[in-house]
Amino acid sequence: MHLIDRAAGISARHPRLCSLVAGAMAACGFAPLSLWPLTLAGIACLIELTARAPSARRAFLIGWFFGFGLFTVGDNWIATAFTYQAEMPAWLGWIAVLLLSLYLSVFPGLATFGAWWFAQTLRKPDGQGSAGMLPVGLALAPLWIITEWVRAWLFTGFAWNPLGVALLGGFASQGLALVAPWTGTYGLSGLLVLIGAALRSWARMVRLQRGIARLAWVAAGSALIASLTLLMVTPSSYLTPETSSIRYTLVQPDIRQEVLDNPRFYEAHFQKLAGLTRPQRPGERRVVFWPESGMADYLRDGLPPYLYQQMTYAADPVAARKRLGRVIGPYGLLMTGAVDIVVEDGKAAGARNTVTMFDGDGDILASYAKAHLVPYGEYLALRWLLEPLGASRLVAGTLDFWSGPGPRTFDFGQFGEAGVQICYEIIFSGQVVDPANRPDYIFNPSNDGWFGPWGPPQHLAQARLRAIEEGLPVLRSTTTGISAVIDADGIVRAHVPRHRAGRLDGLIPAAKEATLFAHYGNALPLSWAALLLIVSAVALRRGRS
Repeated sequence: MHLIDRAAGISARHPRLCSLVAGAMAACGFAPLSLWPLTLAGIACLIELTARAPSARRAFLIGWFFGFGLFTVGDNWIATAFTYQAEMPAWLGWIAVLLLSLYLSVFPGLATFGAWWFAQTLRKPDGQGSAGMLPVGLALAPLWIITEWVRAWLFTGFAWNPLGVALLGGFASQGLALVAPWTGTYGLSGLLVLIGAALRSWARMVRLQRGIARLAWVAAGSALIASLTLLMVTPSSYLTPETSSIRYTLVQPDIRQEVLDNPRFYEAHFQKLAGLTRPQRPGERRVVFWPESGMADYLRDGLPPYLYQQMTYAADPVAARKRLGRVIGPYGLLMTGAVDIVVEDGKAAGARNTVTMFDGDGDILASYAKAHLVPYGEYLALRWLLEPLGASRLVAGTLDFWSGPGPRTFDFGQFGEAGVQICYEIIFSGQVVDPANRPDYIFNPSNDGWFGPWGPPQHLAQARLRAIEEGLPVLRSTTTGISAVIDADGIVRAHVPRHRAGRLDGLIPAAKEATLFAHYGNALPLSWAALLLIVSAVALRRGRS
């Protein structure tokens, strides 16, 4: 409360600086810090500053500076990618973070602009500024939902770190994200804004009251804060871990990014994966999960001969596939990250980032191609302009990746129906499951080795939100961590920490019945946004009359 009051006191002199600091503070609620009270305090400060803005333009700038602090701190892991890029200096990574934040900050700016206008239009000023704090808070919540949803798809979208992920508890707790099946992730972000608005209103009421009334307000607010704290930190022991009958082996080889794409180490990488994979018992029936970038060899027939000469094993795709079969055993199924080359006119024209599935004989059963590609990571946008200037992709290789058709479900009989989302794809709420064919589980292989210390735990948190939203278990196999088995309630049932080689064995958690979000997708949070706007408008109109 004192922090919020202090921010209010200096907002008239330095509103943009206060907003920048509030945004950076709010980002501390994301993993790995997970200081969610700072996110609530940051939002409360944002509401205060927006309500005191003298014009819509100033309100937009308040939101923009907040967003700049939020995204610069929260997305700092992007700078680490440049430390693995020989063609460009590492310091350029921070320039990339700042430039991306300049763009992403537009969305919070639009939300505060709309909230100020909404409150100003529907309610007279309260004498404290251009719009009342509670009206701004009520309007900001639905507008944040809408702008966050737009951020997730505009210009291919960048959905990383939705605000609501700060309400996700620790590995054994859902936190307030337990409502995500009914709100979706963007609705959860709106809920966080509403809590921040309530926090600011409560602090103001405490300051205005005297005597017993103040004590009553303090007691009521303290009880609510204590309840929220218990919800965030208490393990969800009431959620019984149900399992399917599908046995799995999930592997994390701890192959560091420094050597991942070095051909001299390809065979050593394979042997490390193989050593962590071999069956523990003869005749074991199981699904084996390997990470993105799990296979360096080309495993399909029909490619130009010069590509096979680069392989680590016999320059023969048939022999390489048979070797895979021997590793997993005759009764196993392997899902591994791989690269498929697209050939046109006898030459390699492009590539696809895939998960390829093999049986115990080494035969290819199916393949999934990543649909949501990473700009400048898997393809160089505006190549015609940027390549002459010396720009290149942030990962090894010169061929651009081509996108696949989107979410699909693969039926593997005794091994269940599997959905696949490769790496970055898992962050897109409402876009991870084929709505016409719901799977039993989602496999999310990833290479998080170039995400720095902040990226992997943030990536895992967003995968947990997809599990809660969809009511489906998610299995993550990564090169360097964090690999995890996440049940359909978003609880991490087993994991391998960063920078440690290991394997997980067990039964895949059971899927739940399709959630409300699984049925309606992002129409659900957008409906909540519309309802909140209507309720707010009616309440403010009555308050004005």
